[in-house]
Amino acid sequence: MTRIKGGVMAQKRRKNILERAKGYRGIRSKKERYAHEALMRAGRYAFAHRRDKKTDFRQVWIVRLNAAVRETGHKSYSTFIAKLKKSGFALDRKVLAQFASDHPEIFARISKQVV
Repeated sequence: MTRIKGGVMAQKRRKNILERAKGYRGIRSKKERYAHEALMRAGRYAFAHRRDKKTDFRQVWIVRLNAAVRETGHKSYSTFIAKLKKSGFALDRKVLAQFASDHPEIFARISKQVV
């Protein structure tokens, strides 16, 4: 069998790594080894932070809901959520927070029904 050298594929791989690292600062965008390390690290952070983003948004919704709930006369966010579940409402925190910020009249009607 004839010998096949991997020069073309290796060059393609290097070019791909350097293209993906374009815009990185310093040597991380110029040298293959450092670019590869930077890409691996960036991928790990991207994976972890996609998960963290969900937690961050949930915290934002809770803060918005707590402010809106106190304005409508309820004691706190936690008591409101407990009463909401007991009443049988199937709205999640995201939707409630959107109502509280964008449509306060709808949120006020919901909070009156939750007693």
